[in-house]
Amino acid sequence: MAPRKYNARDCEFEIEDLLNPGTWVAFRTAEAGSGEGGINTFSRSYDYESTDTTTFGSQGRAETQNMQEGMSLSLEGFRLKDPATGALDPAMALAEAQARRLGNDSLCGFRFAAPGDTTWEVWQATWQMGDQGGGNNDKVSWSATVTRSGDSTTAAKA
Repeated sequence: MAPRKYNARDCEFEIEDLLNPGTWVAFRTAEAGSGEGGINTFSRSYDYESTDTTTFGSQGRAETQNMQEGMSLSLEGFRLKDPATGALDPAMALAEAQARRLGNDSLCGFRFAAPGDTTWEVWQATWQMGDQGGGNNDKVSWSATVTRSGDSTTAAKA
């Protein structure tokens, strides 16, 4: 089959439970998780650090080499909270708890996949929370940025 476009809403994102390593919790999207979807936007970003390798022999033309590659992924959407218990959506609660951790404890697993993928892309990552809020006629927003630490790995999807 020829490559074709796919829906961003059908991508899947999971965070590793910091208290139960090896247990993955899905962020609710159109296709992943259960019940009402919260995540409605994501953006994968690349970051490069390069070094200047220009010499007199470069004849006035800048020369550089990439020395470091980084990656992050932002998740945005609606904050989901159980009105009866006040409990936050499980994946969002884990992300918010993970963002408060420091040092070695700040790293946890994150994985994601596009529709049809047979493997997850897996990161050891840190979490930073973004803005939350809304106006008079809005639902409360939620956002987080996941920053990869080290290289990506893969794992088979069950």
